[in-house]
Amino acid sequence: MSVALVAVLAPLAAALSIASLRRAAPWLALLGAFASAAAAWATLRATAAGASFSASVEWLPAVRLRMDVDPLAALLSATVASVGLLVLVYAVGYMAGDRGTVRFYALMSLFLAAMQSLVMAGDWLLFLGSWELIALASYLLIGHGFARDEVGSAAGRAFLTTRAADVGLYLGVFVLFHETGTTAIGATVASGGAVGTLAGQLLLVAAAGKAAQVPFQGWLAAAMVGPTPVSALLHSATLVAAGVILVVRAFPLLPPGVLLVVGVLGGATAVVAGLTAIAQRDLKRLLAASTSSQLGLMLVGLGAGSLAAGAFHLVVHAAMKSALFLGAGVFQHERRSTEFRRLRGAGKEARWAFAAVAVAGLALAGVPPLGGFWSKDTVLAAAFGSPAAWLLAPLALIGSLLTAVYVARALRLVWTGDEGATKRAAVRERGGRGGRRAASVWMGVGLGGLAAAAAALGAFVAPIESILGHLPELATATVLGVVVASVGLAAGWLWSADTLLGRLRPWAESGFQVGAGLATFTTQPAFALAQAIDALDGVLHRAVVAGAANVLAVARRVSTADRVLHQLVEATAAAVLAMARVARSGDEHGIDAMIAALVRRTLAWGRASRTVQSGLVHQELVWAVGGTAALLALLSFVGFAPG
Repeated sequence: MSVALVAVLAPLAAALSIASLRRAAPWLALLGAFASAAAAWATLRATAAGASFSASVEWLPAVRLRMDVDPLAALLSATVASVGLLVLVYAVGYMAGDRGTVRFYALMSLFLAAMQSLVMAGDWLLFLGSWELIALASYLLIGHGFARDEVGSAAGRAFLTTRAADVGLYLGVFVLFHETGTTAIGATVASGGAVGTLAGQLLLVAAAGKAAQVPFQGWLAAAMVGPTPVSALLHSATLVAAGVILVVRAFPLLPPGVLLVVGVLGGATAVVAGLTAIAQRDLKRLLAASTSSQLGLMLVGLGAGSLAAGAFHLVVHAAMKSALFLGAGVFQHERRSTEFRRLRGAGKEARWAFAAVAVAGLALAGVPPLGGFWSKDTVLAAAFGSPAAWLLAPLALIGSLLTAVYVARALRLVWTGDEGATKRAAVRERGGRGGRRAASVWMGVGLGGLAAAAAALGAFVAPIESILGHLPELATATVLGVVVASVGLAAGWLWSADTLLGRLRPWAESGFQVGAGLATFTTQPAFALAQAIDALDGVLHRAVVAGAANVLAVARRVSTADRVLHQLVEATAAAVLAMARVARSGDEHGIDAMIAALVRRTLAWGRASRTVQSGLVHQELVWAVGGTAALLALLSFVGFAPG
């Protein structure tokens, strides 16, 4: 299990290293992705030979996080790691000179780690944690160029739409836990009956939101504002793939009735999103609608009862769609736009990139012997072999036909046109800045590797079948698949979107949106609530500021009065001190002097009187006779008053 854990821990360590060191970001990200890919392929080889891996850790008392790696999980892990590595190789050339490379590579590495954790999760708690990390990382990556006005709203729309659907995941997990008393995925998906039906429908809501299925498909086109490597990873092996992976993990839980809903939902999305792709005037928006359509075909395979068919198309689609997005990024570098009117003739300027895009596109259309032919053939065979073939088979055929149409239309628009005039206009707009070479070695290696995988995966049908189980086969489905691919390619190359769709084009171009679409119930209320909270915050802020201003004014007035009072106190104190000094002077030189003189005189008298008190008899007699004589003289002088 330690080798399998490296697939998760290596990109996680890269993300932490990039965020802390803030240097050598591309090389650390590549190192983490390479180690993850090596570990994932080693794990796939071991599980294909019959091994299985499991590990758990106690997170909280009586709550354990568990990872289980079976052959299916190992195949998905190898797919995520391989696509992630090649996309990061491409990004080294594409993102050169970008100011936010540290943030970009840290988030891309975190994105890969979260996706690896999700495909290996053995309990719903770890699955939910990984699901949340994927949502956060994708929101931040879509909003990479947040300085542009439309980027923030697009990232917010993607986040809020998928978050609204995620309520189904939480409710479904709660229902399963309440029924079984455990969060282990293997134990909960064994539930059946009414619980399986209810939980399966709830989980399907979350899967539809993440995989951009009807009616949640609108957010995916808005997510195209992110850098091309983000779009390539998001549309192939990570974010949207997580929705299908959720259905794959819950597949044993789903009763036939819910599987039929899965298939119909996927088939309807394949048709609606296919028409939307044909109507687009921008290459990346066409590819975004194509992603919804192809994920819908995966759900058709799953809904038809074939886990192997849906998972096989998921693996092959990851290579095809990532190659298409990376090719679009090459054209975007050359023309500074992905609008078809600006891309006319771009394929002739970057022929190597056009060749890679053509291979991946034809594989997506189902042209033999490319990889997409084999995976789409299994989906068609599963649909034709389903008890609901009357419903699922036509939807799958129409979805395949539309795929070929929009692939041919995209190739025609990129290849044909006034190459010289368009190129000169693009050079004028770039203002002679030159910029980076679109055909850089890094971008070529990433794009070439994924295009080669899209072409060659058909040669590995037997090993993949040994991992996934029986892949459906049906000669009728094969023949019809080749026919609809040929007809669709011819129609898309020969006719314009206006001719193909007629009056339906404006509606299809908007994604068959009525009014503001699902945004009326998700993003608009969320943004309205945010604006209301912001307004309330503004009112509170202004009230606090006004109150603070009033307090300061009162304080200033109090301070002014305090200064006057202080001055009055100082004057009073000065007068009192002056009076005290006068009193002290009078006390020291008046009363104290008199008392001191009296004391000195009394002391002198005392010393003099001591001579009289000698104790001699004859002196005492003299003093007595003298005193008597003096007293008699006084009496005689004053006289006596009558009695």
